[in-house]
Amino acid sequence: MRDPAEIVTFHGDTQFENSPVLIHAFSGFVDAGGGVRQLAEHILANCENTLIASFDVDELIDYRARRPRMQYVVDHFSSVQFPKIDLYDVEDANGKHFLLLFGPEPDYQWNRFLAAVDLVVQKFAVELAVGVSAIPWPLPHTRPLGLTVHGNDSELLFGSGSVVGEIEVPGHVGALMEYHLGELGLKSMGITAQVPHYLVSFDYPQGALALLDGLMAGPDIVIPRGALPESAQTSLTNITEQLTGNDEFAAVVQALETQYDQIAQALIAGSGGVADADIPSADQIAAQVEAFLAEVDSAKESDKDSDL
Repeated sequence: MRDPAEIVTFHGDTQFENSPVLIHAFSGFVDAGGGVRQLAEHILANCENTLIASFDVDELIDYRARRPRMQYVVDHFSSVQFPKIDLYDVEDANGKHFLLLFGPEPDYQWNRFLAAVDLVVQKFAVELAVGVSAIPWPLPHTRPLGLTVHGNDSELLFGSGSVVGEIEVPGHVGALMEYHLGELGLKSMGITAQVPHYLVSFDYPQGALALLDGLMAGPDIVIPRGALPESAQTSLTNITEQLTGNDEFAAVVQALETQYDQIAQALIAGSGGVADADIPSADQIAAQVEAFLAEVDSAKESDKDSDL
C-alpha cells in the first residue's frame, strides 16, 4: 500500500480541548432519498464550521461514474465543480466541537482511505465515530421513519431495537469504517434511516430529519433543525398530491401500512412475532411501484414541456 498520508492534506493546526466525535457521512450507495447528503449539507449550513482537511479525490473517485458538473454560458464553459471529500471542524448549538467527514463514497483504494482516516483519528484523539446512512425499506411514507442503530458497544445503542437478524449485505465504505475503527478499539456506531423504497430516487428530507434526530439522541450533539421540518412537510404534501387518484398505488401503501402496524404491535408486545407478520413480497408490489414511478417521471416531463 502506498503511503496513506499522501491522500490527506491537513489545513492549519486545529486543536481540540476534548476528544471530538467523528461523524462520517458518505453520499452514494447507502444514501436513499439523499438523506445523508441533505443531513451533511444541513449541518454545514446551520453550524459554524471550518475546513481542516481534504482528501485527494483524483486518487479516490471515478470521474466517469461521478462526472464533475460544468457550467456553460452562451459560448464558453465558465466553471467546473469537482466532487470533494472533506473534513470539517463543526461547532454545535452548545459550543461543542465535533468532526464531520463528508463527501461521495470513494470508488477506489478503500484500504488506503481507511488508513488515511486512521491518521485523522490519531491526530485529533477521536474516541467515538458515528456513521450515518439511509437504506430502502418496505415502509409507507404515511408512517414515521424507522432508525436502525448499530455499533460495537451496547451502551451506544438506543431506540426500539432492530427487526433484522443475521443477514449478508454488500460492503460500503461507511460500514467498513464502522467495522474497521471498532476493530482498532474505538467506540464505533452507525445510525441508519429506513426510507420508503419507492421514494429512494427522490430527495426525501424526512430521511435527513430522522438522522438528525438520531444524532441528537445518541452522541450528545445539538444541531438546529432549521428548515428541515418544513422541507419534510412540503415533501409529504407533494407525495400526497402525486398519489391522489392512483388507486393501484394507494393499495400498495395500504399493504405497507398493515405490515408496519403488525411489526410495531409485535415489538410492543415483545412477542418476537415479527416473522409471522403478513409482509407483502417484493414481487407483489414491484410492478405497482414501477408504474407509480413511471407516472411521476411522465408528470415531470409534462411539466418541463409546459415550461418551454
